[in-house]
Amino acid sequence: MDQLTDFLRQMPKIELHVHLESTITGWLLERFAVRQGRTLPRAPEELYHCSAEDLSDFLGFLDRICSYVGTTADLAEAAEHFSAACREENILYAEAILNPTHWPQFSLPDIISAVTEGFDRGEAAGGADCRFTLSLSRNQTAEEADALVSAMERCRTPRLAGLSIDGNEALSGRTGDRFAPAFARARELGFGLTAHAGESSGPEGVLDALECLKADRIDHGVRAAEDPALLERLAAQRVPLNVCLSSNLALLYRDPREHPLRQLLDVGAAVTLSRDDPMFLGALTLTEELRRAAVFARMSEAELLRCQEIAVDAAFCGEETKAALRAALEAFRSQS
Repeated sequence: MDQLTDFLRQMPKIELHVHLESTITGWLLERFAVRQGRTLPRAPEELYHCSAEDLSDFLGFLDRICSYVGTTADLAEAAEHFSAACREENILYAEAILNPTHWPQFSLPDIISAVTEGFDRGEAAGGADCRFTLSLSRNQTAEEADALVSAMERCRTPRLAGLSIDGNEALSGRTGDRFAPAFARARELGFGLTAHAGESSGPEGVLDALECLKADRIDHGVRAAEDPALLERLAAQRVPLNVCLSSNLALLYRDPREHPLRQLLDVGAAVTLSRDDPMFLGALTLTEELRRAAVFARMSEAELLRCQEIAVDAAFCGEETKAALRAALEAFRSQS
């Protein structure tokens, strides 16, 4: 094992941009399918060999993947498995994104209960401390958004950390005004706010997330680099950008040289690094994602550690949890 990989494996890690729907292994989905009397369309190890060429194709394939999770017990098992898998590579804390539109087989209260149960079991068995945000799709209505926030209020658990929004911005167009009331209400209830922006949209999507949704942090945000004034604002205001290099290179930047990760770091943007959709990226580990980022953007060990510290600051958890995470990072730093 090379020195960089060894450093990254040992480093305490925090992940803030990972979709739970895209963490379920083919072998686990095969088990769920058998329980329903169904079979997967191909072998478990080949299930995620997706031919999606753009975000729309990818989201449609994701719906089919989720259909194999037939019961809330299956969903809880998937959440528990994620917690255990995180801890295996020294991810101490993770916030998974869950979009209920991918799970029409379950009610919102059942989704919240099942994921909470799975994360509770996972941590009790030695897994990572995991929380989750519920995500709106950009093609939903304002009424559906308000209903989601109402369900979050009624069914709130300590694991439910915030409200998110995702989906294909290029197809949906500008949606900030439509969802601003739901985001404002979620903020009043004490939930964290995050938004996918600056991926399939340009800088204008990031501006909408900041000015209409009042998002605490941005998932992706990389295309803000196309607007120097916006990039300067993000850096000055320390708005966290949850960047996913491998995902961006697969779906967004056909020429890797165009990815602005090094530019974001150089201007002092508050960058965190995450996997987005790990199973679709060859069962990508966070350790490997960080190694790729380090090589791609010539990141030092100090910069890699700084990304973890920024993730702690950006996490939707209490100060007691953040203090424990900071202590773990400091202990690692002193030993390195």
